[in-house]
Amino acid sequence: MRTMKLGSSSIEVPVLAVGCMRINSLDKPDAERFVQTALEEGVNFFDHADIYGSGTCEEIFADAIHMNAAVREKIILQSKCGIRKGMFDFSKEYILESVDGILKRLKTEYLDVLLLHRPDALVEPEEVAEAFDSLESSGKVRHFGVSNQNPMQIQLLQKFVKQPIVANQLQLSITNATMISNGINVNMENDSAINRDGSVLDFCRLNDITIQPWSPFQYGFFEGVFLGSDKFPELNQRIDEIAAKYEVSNTTIAVAWLLRHPAKMQPVIGTMNLDRLKDCCQASEIHLTREEWYSIYRAAGNILP
Repeated sequence: MRTMKLGSSSIEVPVLAVGCMRINSLDKPDAERFVQTALEEGVNFFDHADIYGSGTCEEIFADAIHMNAAVREKIILQSKCGIRKGMFDFSKEYILESVDGILKRLKTEYLDVLLLHRPDALVEPEEVAEAFDSLESSGKVRHFGVSNQNPMQIQLLQKFVKQPIVANQLQLSITNATMISNGINVNMENDSAINRDGSVLDFCRLNDITIQPWSPFQYGFFEGVFLGSDKFPELNQRIDEIAAKYEVSNTTIAVAWLLRHPAKMQPVIGTMNLDRLKDCCQASEIHLTREEWYSIYRAAGNILP
């Protein structure tokens, strides 16, 4: 498994993250096999959130990996907080309370990375700064990031927060690639030219913030998986052709498409299927040509100006 630096930090991480949102769908033996398979594949970066399974996903993970001091040294843990029922909450009190709960459930004394989970319209950046300072000084969190935030929101946060923002988790896949398309269609009078995110892709590259694509196989907002879907015949045909060339699965090529982008993204893989997990990991060794990357992009219905 190839590795990379996470944002501006010194942490060396695998180019893929294992998303644990659905680990509560597994029984204990399957959860243990899943975690062990990830480690055997070299993916020791695990992404959590306090809302996943209402906290049960973190508990199941800790039990599945048999968390102890020796195990903890070998893995990288990231979790997120800020989403509450019917609202978002980035208050100092809630951030600190959430992290304490996360640490308890994961059976660890610290998180390698904490992300603020989606933007809070009522955020007071000064409060976030106080929370981050407290978490850093106490040793509970070592690095900080955000999810689904645009450049201005990050800059507002950075005006008060002294810790660097090392990651931004954003929805991105072959079929949900508006952040790429608006950069290709600059100054054009078409829908792809609409800048919906404030040029977040370029902003993150300029500021050494690692983009962590979530739902890398989904189209729309959890409408379904594009691989094998009859809604995307041309795309699937092209992916299958390239997969045959490299003698890998279509899953591998879909992930390799994201990894080929020079932004050095770290896709979050949410599958609980062991074979698909291995297929995703194989993408680390595939380097698509420029022609292959663009042919997949166009096959998804994207038009070059």
